[in-house]
Formats: sequence, structure tokens, C-alpha cells
Amino acid sequence: MTNETSHRDTFNAGLQARKEVLGEAHVERSLAQATEFTQPMQELVTEYCWGAIWTREGLDRQTRSLLNLALLTALNRSHELAVHVRGAINNGVTKQQLQEVFLQTAIYVGVPAALESFRIAEKVIEEMDVQ
Repeated sequence: MTNETSHRDTFNAGLQARKEVLGEAHVERSLAQATEFTQPMQELVTEYCWGAIWTREGLDRQTRSLLNLALLTALNRSHELAVHVRGAINNGVTKQQLQEVFLQTAIYVGVPAALESFRIAEKVIEEMDVQ
């Protein structure tokens, strides 16, 4: 197998995982909106974040989602947090689990960051009509 084939395989596996977690419409929109300038970043994210990491067997998708939510809360990355709340729900993460991860982050990274994550998650939950 050539190096190019391996990159293509990793990209394709990443594209599939990305669509399964975030939803096909979101991923297709992100790729379609990529410009000549941003296209390399979309390719990097798809191949490495999704193809090399999200497809590993060491953690299930729910665990990866919960980790991402905690990390994105700590980094105060609101847009990405909303995307990953949707993904977490798609991965079977419950509202109670969302609450618990944000409560945990309040203690370790700060109440303001956790409050913002609660606000974002609640809006996504309402948009997705999650019970």
C-alpha cells in the first residue's frame, strides 16, 4: 500500500465517521463552503481528527464526545461546542450526561465557562427536540 493510498483511506474513514457523528448535511455543508484557502484545513480535520483519532478502538464515541465537550468548554470554543453537543447526542449521550460533564468542568475550568456550555447545550437540545 502506498503512502497516498493510506492517506486516502484515512480520509475516507474520517469522512464516514464525521458524517455519522455530526450528520451528513453539516459535513457536506462544511466541505461545500470550503474555499481554496480553507480547503486544506477541512482535509486535515477530516483525515486526522476524524480518520486517525475518532476511528481508533481505544474509546467509544460517547466517551470521545464527552471528552470533547469538556475540552471545548475549557477552551471556551462556543461554535465547536455546539457542533459537538449535536454529535454527542447523535452518539447517544444523554441530557444527564451533558449536565454532568458541564458540572465537572465548572469545578476544574471555571463556572463562567460551564455556564456558557450549559446555555449552548440547552439551545442545541431545544433545536434537536431532544427529550
